[in-house]
Amino acid sequence: MRSFFISVFKKIGVLPANKKDLLWTVFSLILIIFLLFLPTGFARKQPQNTVRVKARVLQCDNSDLNVYGLVRQGTQTLKLEILSGTFKKKRLRVCHSLAGRLELDTFFHKGDSVLTVLTLEDNKIVNAVVVDHYRLDEIVILFSLFVILLLAFAGFTGFRALLSFLLTGLTVWKLLLPAFLKGYNPLLISFGVLFFLTVMIIFLVAGINKKGLTAISGALSGIIVTIFLSAFFGHFFQIHGAVKPFSETLLYSGFTHLDLSAIFLAGIFIASSGAIMDIGMDIAASMAEIKQQKPLIKRKELIKSGFTVGRAVVGTMTTTLLFAYSGGYTALLMVFMAQNTPPVNMINIRYVAAEILHTLVGSFGLVAVAPLTAVAGGFIMGGKKYTYSTKAGLKHAAKK
Repeated sequence: MRSFFISVFKKIGVLPANKKDLLWTVFSLILIIFLLFLPTGFARKQPQNTVRVKARVLQCDNSDLNVYGLVRQGTQTLKLEILSGTFKKKRLRVCHSLAGRLELDTFFHKGDSVLTVLTLEDNKIVNAVVVDHYRLDEIVILFSLFVILLLAFAGFTGFRALLSFLLTGLTVWKLLLPAFLKGYNPLLISFGVLFFLTVMIIFLVAGINKKGLTAISGALSGIIVTIFLSAFFGHFFQIHGAVKPFSETLLYSGFTHLDLSAIFLAGIFIASSGAIMDIGMDIAASMAEIKQQKPLIKRKELIKSGFTVGRAVVGTMTTTLLFAYSGGYTALLMVFMAQNTPPVNMINIRYVAAEILHTLVGSFGLVAVAPLTAVAGGFIMGGKKYTYSTKAGLKHAAKK
C-alpha cells in the first residue's frame, strides 16, 4: 500500500519530505474521501419526477414587467433551449417571476446560461422553473486554475495545502453545520472542529515536526482566547444572532430550537481562526529557521526572536479582519455616509456593532497568538536537547 502511494506521488511530480508526512497525507486523503460520502442527516430525497438541466435563453419577453426605476416587478417570459440531459436541444417557454427585490431577483438576457428544474410526467416536461444563472462551468475553470497554480508553485506543499482546503470545506459542511442544526452547543462544537482542523492543516502544511507542533500550540491558544472574549463581550453587546442574513429563515423553516446568538458568537472565532493559524505558522517557521541556522541558541534568545517576528507580523495582520468585515458591509457604510448618519447612531446599530465585535475580538486573538506562539516555540524548539534534523545544523553545532 505504501509503495502504491509513493508511486502515485512520483507520477504527479510531488514527493513528501519524509515517511511521516506521506502517511499524514494519505490519512488526510482517507478522511476527505470519508467525509465526501458521510451523510449529513439533512439530505432530502429529490422527487423522481424532477431533473436539473443547463439551458440557454434564446428570447426574452419583458412586456409583462413593470419597471420602477431600478426595480423590476412582474413576469419575464423566456424561450429556452436545453443544453444537457435527455431533453437536450428541446425548446420550451418559461415564465419567470420577479418580486421587485434586487438582492433576490435575477433578470435574464438573451444568451444567458441558466439552471432550470424540469418537472416530468410520463417522461414529458409538464413544468419548468428557472433557478438562476448557470455558473458551474466558470466555477470549475476557476478552481482548476487555482489548483494548477498551487501545484506549479508549491509542489508537494501546494498539494497538501489543496488537501487542507478540501478537508476544511468538507468538515464545515459535513460536521459543523449538521451539528449546529441538530442543536448541539455551537461554542463547544466549533472549538472541537477548529481543534481538529488546526492539527490536520498545520501538520499537512508544515509537516509532523516541532515547527508544526509550535504552530499548533500557538494557534490553539489564540483560538481559546478568542472564544472566551467572544462569549464574554457578546453577552454585553446584546446582539441577537438573527442579525446575520438568513438566520431568521432558519427559525421559520422549523428549527426554532436553535440558539442563534450562540451560533453568531461561534462564527466570530471561526472567521478569525484562519488568520490565527497563519500568524502561528509564520512565527513557528521563522523560529525554526533561526534554530536551524543557530542550533545552540538559548531558549530565552529564541523566544525573544519569536517576539520580534511576531511584532512585525501582527503589525499588518491587525487590519486583515477590518478589511474583510468592512468589505462585506460596504453598501451599508455608504448608506450611512450618504444619509450623513451621526457616528454615535451608526456605531450603536446592531449590524455595525456586530461587525465591531467581530473585528475587535478577532484582532485581539491575532495579537495574542504572536507571543503565545513565541513562548511555545521557545519551550518546544529551544534548549540543548533539541534534535538537529539538518546537515547545516549539525555542522554549525560542531563548529561551536
